[in-house]
Amino acid sequence: MPREETGSRDTKSIRGEAEETVHKIGNASFQVQSEFINTLQEMSRECIARAASEVELGLKLSKKLNAAHSVPDAITAYQEWLSDEMAARTEDARLLMSNGQKFMETSTRLLSNGWMTTGAAT
Repeated sequence: MPREETGSRDTKSIRGEAEETVHKIGNASFQVQSEFINTLQEMSRECIARAASEVELGLKLSKKLNAAHSVPDAITAYQEWLSDEMAARTEDARLLMSNGQKFMETSTRLLSNGWMTTGAAT
């Protein structure tokens, strides 16, 4: 009879550990999804801001070209637009690299410390 009690406690213990493991994996999965969503939302906001900035540059050029009364005025407007455009592309490249790095850091951190560790340790 003592063996049955020991056996039933082992079964309860194993069942409890299994439930705890499922809970940890669920929490880790939620954390991974949440952090990825936050990272993607931030990247999306930056992309929308860049698109709005691009529209503003185009409108600014259009207004300057409408106001131009000579070829040199139009050339000056295009030169200013090109300068602003080059600065915007530089910023786009910086954001692309920064966002790629954030995405990789988030992925690495979550997979090494969160989901993978929780799944492997339990």
